Amino acid sequence: MIQSEQETLFAIRGDSTAHYNPRMTVTASVPSRLLSALGYLRRTPSAGLLLVQLLGILTYPWMEASPRGRAVFAGFGLLVLGVTLRVVRRSPWLTWLGIVLAIVVVALSVVDAIAPHPASLPVVIAAVESAFYFYAAGSLIAYMLQDWDATTDELFAAGATFTLLAWAFAYAYVACQALLPGSFSAPINPQGPRTWMELLFLSVALLSSVGLSDILPVTGLARAIVMLESFAGVMYMALVVSRLISLTMLRRDRA
Repeated sequence: MIQSEQETLFAIRGDSTAHYNPRMTVTASVPSRLLSALGYLRRTPSAGLLLVQLLGILTYPWMEASPRGRAVFAGFGLLVLGVTLRVVRRSPWLTWLGIVLAIVVVALSVVDAIAPHPASLPVVIAAVESAFYFYAAGSLIAYMLQDWDATTDELFAAGATFTLLAWAFAYAYVACQALLPGSFSAPINPQGPRTWMELLFLSVALLSSVGLSDILPVTGLARAIVMLESFAGVMYMALVVSRLISLTMLRRDRA
């Protein structure tokens, strides 16, 4: 039936030499599907942020293995900053604060890469990055709490906010480790510094209340940050995620 309609369309156009080709339909549908996916990400930017963060989790282990991978890691971090800024623009919080924090992060990262720097610069960079992700997470939480409707973008924002909080605390651990070497221990190379992936793993395990991590805080400051993240994870699930679930069920009951 579809083929006959296509052939009729060719006949109406008066192209007697044209013939219906199913491959042309499949080929033409690929760009349309791509445009549809991009349009969906444009309507739900929180889904794009969540996707980028999850891709980061999968690719970080390979990025840490070589100098070229660490350069890619830095570029990927800038991508995350850009996507995050686009998402938080939809929140009621002041956007200029996020832009200022992002500019400071980029400027300090460039200085750290190309010029000699004091030993305290990594601490400052990690602290500013942590502040940026805390700001972004707070912005998305405010976005989800500003009304009584649970939209599709807000559901994706719940997942994106979880990743932002995990990144924020992971950078706080990086700053703590740079400030107080030996703040975290592990069965493998217990006295050595922990990698970004190890600290991010610790952060996700704590924030999700799973607790399945072989990374242990040793110093008092490290243990204090770990306790704060455990508390933040419980409160986020209890206050934000449960509210979205209730609003979603309420919308279904009304429908």
